[in-house]
Amino acid sequence: MTQPIGILGGSFDPVHNGHLHLATTFLKELDLAELRFVPLNNPAHRTAPLASSEQRLEMLKLAVENYALLKVDDCELQRDEVSYTADTLKLVRKNIGDTPLCMLIGIDNFKTLNTWHQWRSLLDYAHIVIANRPGSDDNIDNEEIKNFMNTFMTTAIDDLHQQPAGYIIKLDIPMLDISSTQTRNDFQ
Repeated sequence: MTQPIGILGGSFDPVHNGHLHLATTFLKELDLAELRFVPLNNPAHRTAPLASSEQRLEMLKLAVENYALLKVDDCELQRDEVSYTADTLKLVRKNIGDTPLCMLIGIDNFKTLNTWHQWRSLLDYAHIVIANRPGSDDNIDNEEIKNFMNTFMTTAIDDLHQQPAGYIIKLDIPMLDISSTQTRNDFQ
């Protein structure tokens, strides 16, 4: 069995304790070799971050400096075009070979996965790990998403260690009720 690499993408505008809690829990629950924070550059589904790419990258580096298994991967910041998850996973897959790759996504984002660029190809490059968020309803009403999830769903974490990509697993990870938007608003 090979320990997977985890990916946690986002704007991290700013990074906060909720992100770190989620990342460290994800590391332990899935027995990951490491977890990479991947700050996006130009978001496809939201407004541009308030902090610059350089500022968000520096905040992330400072936030993870005392965690040996938390890394920062600036691959999306190196590209000038819109940040598409499929492109990022394809690039990471090319660099890590057949090592299992797990992408963490909140249930709120998973519910809209069918609006993402090349969304069906995500499982070609990584496993999708769905985490609940505080105050988020975990019911999926969209039939397309529900069928996609049911087709590739596993309940065994060991499956994520056995092959490079292709499974969806849902974990009940206790998350802190905090958001980057809330954090920014608190200091304005």
